[in-house]
Amino acid sequence: MLSVQDTSRIIEMAWEDRTPFEAIEHLYGLNESAVIKLMRSNMKPGSFKLWRARVTGRKTKHLKLRPEGIARSYCPTQYKPRSK
Repeated sequence: MLSVQDTSRIIEMAWEDRTPFEAIEHLYGLNESAVIKLMRSNMKPGSFKLWRARVTGRKTKHLKLRPEGIARSYCPTQYKPRSK
């Protein structure tokens, strides 16, 4: 079971253009199909359709499709501070 904070972070990462599904799998153990299921169950149907259209075929969401030279998945300043 994922916490509310983890679920929120996974949704945020899934919406980000530069965060590949492989990064989500590495951090949370959810592969692409599990992320899709999580997104479907936590979003309104219209929002889910928009998200699926956005990420389908997007080269930055899959490490194998990325052009050489793109080694990072995010801008160092984009993440919010985490409270512990």
